[in-house]
Amino acid sequence: MAQNQKILTLNAISKRGLARLPGAYTVGNDVTEPDGVLVRSQDMHAMSIAASVMAIGRAGAGTNNIPVRAMSERGVPVFNAPGANANAVKELVIAGMLLGARNIAPAMHFVAGLQGDEASLHKQVEAGKKAFVGHELPGRTLGIIGLGAIGSLLADAAIRLGMNVIGYDPEITVDAAWRLPSQVKKAASVEDLIKHSDFISLHTPLVPATKDLINADRVKIMRKGCVLLNFARDGIVNEQAVLDGLNEHRLHAYICDFPSNLLKQHPGFVALPHLGASTEEAEENCAVMVADQIVDYLENGNILNAVNFPNINLPRESAFRLAIANANVPNMLGQISTALAAAGLNIHNMVNKSKGEMAFTLVDVDAAVTDEVVANLAAIEGVLRVRYLPSV
Repeated sequence: MAQNQKILTLNAISKRGLARLPGAYTVGNDVTEPDGVLVRSQDMHAMSIAASVMAIGRAGAGTNNIPVRAMSERGVPVFNAPGANANAVKELVIAGMLLGARNIAPAMHFVAGLQGDEASLHKQVEAGKKAFVGHELPGRTLGIIGLGAIGSLLADAAIRLGMNVIGYDPEITVDAAWRLPSQVKKAASVEDLIKHSDFISLHTPLVPATKDLINADRVKIMRKGCVLLNFARDGIVNEQAVLDGLNEHRLHAYICDFPSNLLKQHPGFVALPHLGASTEEAEENCAVMVADQIVDYLENGNILNAVNFPNINLPRESAFRLAIANANVPNMLGQISTALAAAGLNIHNMVNKSKGEMAFTLVDVDAAVTDEVVANLAAIEGVLRVRYLPSV
């Protein structure tokens, strides 16, 4: 039976996703002292996030709009929905490749500027269309930087279109590697991929290591006529380097999801208004995934797809559970066990997982836990948050 939790929504969240929240929950955009927050694009960095918040769910992949580090320090997991919008982004990247290969955007601008009667239009079209001759995708090489859910789907689609695919991802997971088509060739480095690609598609998060991943030096080694596609994050690409590449005709086109004042007048620049995940299906998939994750965490302490905490799952062995967010330091399990033994509580099962500086512990005990026990656990150095989760 679900407990009565309060969920604050900061954006319009898919109704299908909200329907995954139990009926006992209070949900809305005016909820005070919420237990959880569901958000899409709203910037939370300047917000005063209530101390009552125990979890934040981002109905999408990127979490740049959420103060993740501050939440980690409070023992609050930040969930996202990796892969839920992968098909939507994959389809838009394919559209972007066609935009670049067939010069569709400048051709549309040319048609929009035509004037005169029908006969005159026909003559202008016949005279002008030669400027927009493109090429087909089969036989061309697509380089994919970042081989997660989106990159893997894109690789498969490109292969089915007759393209050659090379990929680079130094941090590819085992699951992602299993998803990747066997025909994808592995690049030794970003530079190796760039040198051998007719199209380059970026699918990495924006972190310090990927800031300006595409810079002046890397633009200079691109194949002449290369099409660069960025439906990940704008900061991954240095715009001045791209502009110089376009002006020097090394880069044929830059197709992205991020409008730019610096680039917007260049005919080789095509920007969309951040449409990557803007499909009804993707919004529903993201909302459903993150709502399910929030509910399981609030009620059972299980974590799946938190960007700042490890995945952890413990089937319940008793009605009395403790969920403990803690720093990843030595002897944490020993101190927790000692505190529970001192309270006369027998441990049925315990699991502890870590991710970087953060760790999480789930403990099932054989009797009800008092407020005093919770306070004693919270007083252990390195413990960030303690939640008592009895089944009801």
